[in-house]
Amino acid sequence: MELKEIAGFIKRQDPFEIRVIGHAGSRCYQIELEDSDGACHEVTHRGKPLLFRALDEVKATLKRQGIRRAYLVHRVPQDEVVGREANYRNPLSSRIPLVF
Repeated sequence: MELKEIAGFIKRQDPFEIRVIGHAGSRCYQIELEDSDGACHEVTHRGKPLLFRALDEVKATLKRQGIRRAYLVHRVPQDEVVGREANYRNPLSSRIPLVF
C-alpha cells in the first residue's frame, strides 16, 4: 500500500490500525497498516518499502498523512527461532501506544 493511500482510509473512516515496526538488532522502522478485514499492508513509497532510521521521522511522516495515533511494535527474532507464533496484538506486552 502506498503512503498516500492512507488518506483514503481516513476520509472513508474505515477502521484500521497503524503499526510502527521496529526490528530487533537494527535501527530501522517500517509502517504497517491493518485494515478492517485483518489484512496487513506494508506501507511503501513509489513501490519500494518505506524505511526510517528514527522514530521522529516516522511520527512526522504519519502526522503529515493525518494520523494521530499508532502503535510501536518491536519484532523479536527469538519468537521465530523457537517456532513460536509472534503475538503483536496483546497491548500490554508487545505494543506501545504512540500519540502525536
